[in-house]
Amino acid sequence: MNIDQSQFVRSAVYFSLSLVLTLLFVLACPLYISREQTILSLSIAGGKWAIQIAAVLLMLRKKRGAFIVGISKVCLIGSILLVPYILSAGLGISDEPMFFFGSLILAVLVMIFRYYFEVTNLQVSLAWWYFWLLCLTIAVNMQLTLVFNVI
Repeated sequence: MNIDQSQFVRSAVYFSLSLVLTLLFVLACPLYISREQTILSLSIAGGKWAIQIAAVLLMLRKKRGAFIVGISKVCLIGSILLVPYILSAGLGISDEPMFFFGSLILAVLVMIFRYYFEVTNLQVSLAWWYFWLLCLTIAVNMQLTLVFNVI
């Protein structure tokens, strides 16, 4: 499968840490008013990464392991950027919706550029970046329509 044990472990650790941070981010935000809404939101967020991993495993050959480690780092970096909101909301300093959405927008923008860096650094087709952008666009629209009923 062209993914060695160390690559598997690193990517599993990065994705797991990202999951924990994202869960804390969602739990800290008062905009999520039900357990179902929280589960749906996390499922949408995780789904875009699961789709990427499945596509990598099916379509990439020699760079599978390196690419999965790279995108798991992208995911973790995005989640780390949510920590100021997690701490602020958790400590009762601020859980304002604009802080929440600002943190989210910053994380997404950094992930967009970081994912592009991973694609170009590993010299895989830019189609991978475009595909991730499509998944991201769909996920954001699903969050806005299904989770928050904004659209």
